[in-house]
Amino acid sequence: MPVLPILCWPDARLATPCDPVAPGADLRALAADMLATMYAATGRGLAAPQIGILQRVFVMDTGWKEGRPAPQVLVNPEILWRSEACKTVAEGCLSLPGISPDISRPAEIRLRWRDLDGTPHEAHLTGFAATCAQHEIDHLDGILTLDHLAPEARARAEALVAA
Repeated sequence: MPVLPILCWPDARLATPCDPVAPGADLRALAADMLATMYAATGRGLAAPQIGILQRVFVMDTGWKEGRPAPQVLVNPEILWRSEACKTVAEGCLSLPGISPDISRPAEIRLRWRDLDGTPHEAHLTGFAATCAQHEIDHLDGILTLDHLAPEARARAEALVAA
């Protein structure tokens, strides 16, 4: 399980929407490498495009830093429902080191995905899990937290990342 290099903005691959994963694709080695990379970088989520793989897969473990590890691999995830209520959270990103802009997102979502065996799952996510999943799905769609910012705030954030 090698730790892989993480792409940083302004790498163009981070702005590229990802292709769906083909049915039956074996992603076990990729998923193991992604989890190892995420933990080594002290992140809670990592999307495949962040390591240069333009496929719709991400990993997350929202509880490991609090001693409640629960690693997940989400293949071809899609948000089925978003709450009208939103929550603003300072979001860090492994591809944007040094900044954590405040991003407003739906506070709750209903998510569907497949696991490594191809088994479908659905879950209602709230709190940090909802924020993390939306952040990672943004990566799969070629969207960074910078893209959620007003022009002036984005310019300030870009200057900090570039520094």
